Amino acid sequence: MDHQSSLSIVCLGPDWEDAVANNQTTTEIIKPFISNSPMPGQGIIIKNPLNNNTYQNLALVPASLELDDAEIELTASHHGNAIQSEWDKRTLLCRWIEETGADEEYDYILFDCPPATKIVSQNAIAASHGYIVPVVPEAVMERGAPHLCAMVENGIDKRLKALAAMGTRRKIHVPDTALVGLVITRIRTHRGHSGYTNDHTQHLGSLQRSWGKSLVKPYVKQGTGVSETLAAGVPVYDRQYEQNVGGQGFHTTYRNLTTELKKRIDAL
Repeated sequence: MDHQSSLSIVCLGPDWEDAVANNQTTTEIIKPFISNSPMPGQGIIIKNPLNNNTYQNLALVPASLELDDAEIELTASHHGNAIQSEWDKRTLLCRWIEETGADEEYDYILFDCPPATKIVSQNAIAASHGYIVPVVPEAVMERGAPHLCAMVENGIDKRLKALAAMGTRRKIHVPDTALVGLVITRIRTHRGHSGYTNDHTQHLGSLQRSWGKSLVKPYVKQGTGVSETLAAGVPVYDRQYEQNVGGQGFHTTYRNLTTELKKRIDAL
């Protein structure tokens, strides 16, 4: 995606002090419903946040810790007609994208949010053609992934379509958000037949039987290199010369994974 224009909207993520001070966070998109303030323009977008020519087409709207407070206020706020109010609070991201024309300027808009059904996450689903579920091959996540996917299809999307029939039309709203795929992350390796630990091999097998082609390859093995690049605030692709990244092949794994995910997203 190096040569593609991309906007990343982080619904829950790093707390950037400068962004908070300059009111350049996702919270600003939520505030209009809570306080009747104007919807922000593209001024909240941070262009080329990495200050790197390789990623100069990347833009970001980061999150702040204030978003948790805004989520609580958003849940408790109501205006006028009850149905219209519920629709409006769940389509604030749709409204912002529509009013700013961000969808016409960027080839891809990515929402990074937790696997939860909070209203902020529902906003992301409302504006998304597809969603990706990272999964560690363990018992809890093996049960959690089907629950999340069912909630998106039979809970969030179904409710949004019902509200849309009586709410203000949003051209950005996507009625049916498709599963792009499940991404296996932090799988533990071992010198056994499968190459993984017994526990992870067992749960990976179960996931493969349940999800089939919905599992996206390659799988991302567990290692310190990824967390180290995150702490340094740089892409994993740029640390291929380090033993914990290049020596473990993380830069290649993520590039191949991104290529496969892009292919699936473009097919939606």
